[in-house]
Amino acid sequence: MKIKSLIVFMIIFPSVLVAQNPTLETIFQRKSVRSYTERAISLDTLKILVKAGMAAPTGMNRQPWEFVVIYGKEEMKRLAEKIPGIKMLKEAQAAIVVAGNPELSQFWYEDCSAATQNILLAAESMGLGAVWTAGYPIEQRMNQIADALAIPLPYRPLCLIPIGYPKGPQQPKDKWKESKLHINRW
Repeated sequence: MKIKSLIVFMIIFPSVLVAQNPTLETIFQRKSVRSYTERAISLDTLKILVKAGMAAPTGMNRQPWEFVVIYGKEEMKRLAEKIPGIKMLKEAQAAIVVAGNPELSQFWYEDCSAATQNILLAAESMGLGAVWTAGYPIEQRMNQIADALAIPLPYRPLCLIPIGYPKGPQQPKDKWKESKLHINRW
C-alpha cells in the first residue's frame, strides 16, 4: 500500500488498522503513568523490559547504553529519598535507569532515547505503567541519579523510568494533529 493511501486509510479507518495490528495498538495506548498499586514486579519481568530496550536501533551498532534496574520496596524507598524531585518513586515498585557513554558514541542520548521508548512500549504491552523522567540534559538531575546509584563516569543517566501496575484506569492522550503532517513539502 502506498504511503499516501495508508495515511488516508488510517485517517478514515484508524480503529480497523489498530485492531489488526497489536504493535500499533500498544503505541496508541501508551501513556505516562505516575501512580501505582502495591503489586510487586518480578526481576524477570524487569529483565524483559531491559531486553526490549536493548533491541532498539543504535548508530553503527555501538550500543552505548547501560541499564540499572532498581526493585524492591526498600530499594525504591531509598532511591526516592535520594532523588526527591521524582515524586512517583514513592509509589513505584521498580525503576530502570538508562545511561549512556558519550565516549562510545556522540549519539548516545539518541540511542538511549530509542531504548527508553522500547521499554515504555514493552511496559504498556505487559499491563505495566511507566513514565519517562528526565536526567539528561539537566546536570543536577543527572548527578543525583548517578550519585544515588553509583553510576561511574563517563556514563550519564538519560532518564529514570518509574514502573508499576497502574492505580486506576488511565487514558492515553490523542496527540494526532493532521496540521503537523506535511506530505512532499512543508
